[in-house]
Amino acid sequence: MDTTKEKILVVEDEDIARKNLEYILEKEGYEVVSVNSGVKAIDLLNREDFDLVITDLKMEKVDGMEVLKKSKELQAHTEVIMITGYATVDSAVEAMRQGAYYYLAKPYKIDEVRQITREALLKRKLQLENIRLKDSLKKSKQSPEIIGNSEAMQVVKKTINQIAPSDSNVLILGESGTGKELVAKAIHNISPRADNRFIAFNCGSFTEELMANELFGHEKDAFTGATKRKAGLLEVAEGGTVFLDEIGDMPLSMQVKLLRVIQEKELLPVGGVETISVDVRFIAATHRDLKQDVEQGRFRQDLYYRLNVITIRLPSLAEREGDIPLLANHFLAKSSQAVKKHIREISRDAMDLLSQYSWPGNIRELENVIESAVALGRGPVIRVNDLPDYILNLSIETYRHNPSNLPSLQEHEKRYIKWVLERCHGNKSRAAKMLGIDRVSLWRKIKRYDL
Repeated sequence: MDTTKEKILVVEDEDIARKNLEYILEKEGYEVVSVNSGVKAIDLLNREDFDLVITDLKMEKVDGMEVLKKSKELQAHTEVIMITGYATVDSAVEAMRQGAYYYLAKPYKIDEVRQITREALLKRKLQLENIRLKDSLKKSKQSPEIIGNSEAMQVVKKTINQIAPSDSNVLILGESGTGKELVAKAIHNISPRADNRFIAFNCGSFTEELMANELFGHEKDAFTGATKRKAGLLEVAEGGTVFLDEIGDMPLSMQVKLLRVIQEKELLPVGGVETISVDVRFIAATHRDLKQDVEQGRFRQDLYYRLNVITIRLPSLAEREGDIPLLANHFLAKSSQAVKKHIREISRDAMDLLSQYSWPGNIRELENVIESAVALGRGPVIRVNDLPDYILNLSIETYRHNPSNLPSLQEHEKRYIKWVLERCHGNKSRAAKMLGIDRVSLWRKIKRYDL
């Protein structure tokens, strides 16, 4: 229990009035410091913190207005109550303009002083609590921890810090599972838009009709079942950031509508006749070669240039081998805490095996592997036998000495998908979510690899 008393500075040049105020406030349980001049009050304000200042207006040399101004300059959130026996409308207006909480005319009632003091201190308390909550929120929204000391990741981190303050659209390129959404969140969370919404939308998970409805919203009676107006994600994200994942999978007709939003900063809801202004920053991501898609007519060139103002390319996990131990240990701590197991490390042999594997599923695959090892592990250390069979079956020494025996990326992907499907007991929706792809893409891969 906090027993700290709230501290009040009383500034009054009349001895009797000062002692009366001191007595009233101390009886209420406050810590009171009283002085008989504005000069002494300003000296104290330079040296000590106060929760509230109660000052007389008319004083020699330094009056109450100067005390008020100095208080607000030195201790911005300290409230000030002005007391005077020479109340005028002009002085009251000026005091309030300078930030006084209340202007009290003499003679005042004791109960009135008590009430106004309580209210002023409550206001300060709420202001400080609001500041604390905002700071806490900012800390919680700090740039997500992007783990990695490799040269490639150092470049990515530097780029994030450079471009976050701007309002330019960003295109993030990289294989599935490399952490594109994490980077998008990092950009948003240290940008001027951080206090507003970050909304992620996967362009490969919806039909064209559903995509339009989700992004642009709809008006009442726009279609059967539309019983009320629904705001789209672009409208909901007003002032914030919209992350369009797998933008390369967006149909051409939807690309036209998105281009209009970017160019005109307005959208037309489904079934609507009036446009709605929107202010959002777009960050798009894809694993595809959009340049090639533009050349082949699968992606609009004008939209490509609108999104590709700034490009960030994320390296695959195979390109940042030195980061694998850092990531593995991070996921170990995260998974161990989630299942309340005290697994403190990964054995050297197991870590060597993890470092040699090519990781076609990138960081997402590594996280899944560590999560599985933690779930299956029985001791305080993750050992080789706790790793999935498809990693254990790799003949690392053969690969190292005979590169011609290295399995292809497709073979690795097939093994990984097969392992995830087995882990999900054949549940394709769950497997697709774990793999970070939509169910249709998973179905195609299953058909391609005859799984």
